[in-house]
Amino acid sequence: MMHDHEESDPAIVAMNPANKTGVPVAEQGERRAGTEGNAVQQPMHRAQNRESMPHALERIRKAARHRKKERFTSLFHHLGTEALREAFFALKREAASGVDGMTWRTYEADADRLICDLHQKVQSGKYRAKPSRRVYIPKPDGRQRPLAVAALEDKIVQRATATVLNQIYEEDFLGFSYGFRQGRSQHDALDALYVGIDRRKVGFILDADIAGFFDAVSQDWLLRFLEHRVGDKRIIRLIQKWLKAGVLEDGVIKAAERGTGQGAVISPLLANIYLHYVFDLWTERWRRREAIGDMIIVRYADDIVVGFQYEADGRRFLNMMRQRLEEFALQLNPDKTRLIAFGRFAAQWRKQRGFAKPETFDFLGFTHICGRTRLGRFQILRKSRRTRRIAKLKEIKEELRRRMHQPIPQQGKWLRQVLQGYYAYHAVPTNMRSLRIFRHQLIRLWMNSLYRRSQRHRLHWERMKEIADDWLPNPKILHPWPRERFSVKYPR
Repeated sequence: MMHDHEESDPAIVAMNPANKTGVPVAEQGERRAGTEGNAVQQPMHRAQNRESMPHALERIRKAARHRKKERFTSLFHHLGTEALREAFFALKREAASGVDGMTWRTYEADADRLICDLHQKVQSGKYRAKPSRRVYIPKPDGRQRPLAVAALEDKIVQRATATVLNQIYEEDFLGFSYGFRQGRSQHDALDALYVGIDRRKVGFILDADIAGFFDAVSQDWLLRFLEHRVGDKRIIRLIQKWLKAGVLEDGVIKAAERGTGQGAVISPLLANIYLHYVFDLWTERWRRREAIGDMIIVRYADDIVVGFQYEADGRRFLNMMRQRLEEFALQLNPDKTRLIAFGRFAAQWRKQRGFAKPETFDFLGFTHICGRTRLGRFQILRKSRRTRRIAKLKEIKEELRRRMHQPIPQQGKWLRQVLQGYYAYHAVPTNMRSLRIFRHQLIRLWMNSLYRRSQRHRLHWERMKEIADDWLPNPKILHPWPRERFSVKYPR
C-alpha cells in the first residue's frame, strides 16, 4: 500500500491518493479552503505566539492540499503552549468533569501555570492519558447512550491535536461528508440531501445505520489509516494513549480494545477518518465504476443516506456495503437499515405494485416524506421526528418539576429560551404544524406544573394562554428553502 517517495525526503512516504472526482449535486458544497505549501514542516520555536500559530496551521493545510501522497513527519511541535491555551478556551465551560474531578472554572484560576506544566509533560513524553469516566444519557427510543468523559487535561491535548490534524484531513475528506467538520452543519447535510433528491434522478433511498459504530471501531485499523498521512510517531503515540486509556465504570477501569470513546473531544475526527477510508473512498469508487444510474450520497458522522435511480443499484450497493463494513469490524443494523422507494416517482412505482403511499425515512432529527405542493408538483416534506419531540417534552417536564415553585416570570424566561432553541433547529419550511404542536404541548406541561403547586387557585386554559403569549414566542419559519440556501452557499 505504501512505498518510498523517490524525490522527497526519505522520511516522507507516498501513498495512493484519495479519489475525489465526480461531484454530483448532493455534494456540490464541497469547496476546499486552503492554498499552496510544503509538506516538510520546518520546526517552529516552542514559544509560539498568537500570530505564528495560525500561520503554522495554514502552512499545514497548504501542504495537505497540494501533496496528497505525502505523510507529515513533523507535527508534534505544533502542540505548543499557545495551541494548548487556545484549546483550553475552546472547551465548553460547563462540561462534566472526568475522573480528575477538574472543572473548567477551577482550571482557569491557574491556567497559565497549569498549561505550561502540561506543555512540558507533553513535549517531554511524561504526559499520561487518564481513563475516561463512563456516563449514560437517554436516547429518544428509551435506551441509554454510553459516553466517555475525559479528564480536563486530556480534553485540552485532544483539542489541540485535533486542530492540527484537521488541517490535513479537511483537504482529504470528500464532499458528501458533513459530520463534525469545520464550516459544515447538520442543516448543510439536510440541504444537500434535499437538493440531491429534488434535482437528481433519485427513486430509491438507502437509510443505513451502523450498529454501535463508536464502540465497534477497530483501533488497529484506525491507527493504520492514520499512518497514511501522519508520519510523526509522537502524534500516533498520543492517539494510542487515548485509545488504550480505558473507561472507569463502577469503580473498575475497563481496558478499551475497540472503539474511539464516544464523547471524547478527538472522537469525531477519528470517526471521520475511519469512515473516510472504510466507506467514503469505497463509495465514491463504487459510484463511478459500478452504478448504472444516478446516485447521491450524504453522510453525517455514522448517519448515512444514499440515493439511487434504480432499485437494482441500491440492492447491489447494500450487499457490497455490508461486506465492505464487515471487513473493517463494522456491521449494519438490520432493523434500522432499509432500501425504500422515495422520490418523485415513488408513489407511482408503489401504486403499480399494489402498495400504499411511499414510506418515510429519518435523518438528523427530521422525518422525510414524499409530498405534493398545492399545484401538484413533487415536494419533500420534512417534519420533526415524533420520538425526538416526545423526548424533548419529557425532558422539559422533569425540569419544570424542579422549577415548580419559581416565580412565573423566572419560569417563563427559561421556557422562552428552550422554545427559541427548538425553533432555531426545527423551524424549516413544511414543519410549521409540528412547531405549533410542540408549543401547544409545552404550554400544557407548564399549566400542569403551575396547577400542581396550588390546589386552591384554579388555572383555566384561557388564562394560561394569556400567560404563554406573554412569554413564549409563536413559531415562525427561520430557515430558507434548502435549494435557496444551497444555491447561495455553493453557487456553482
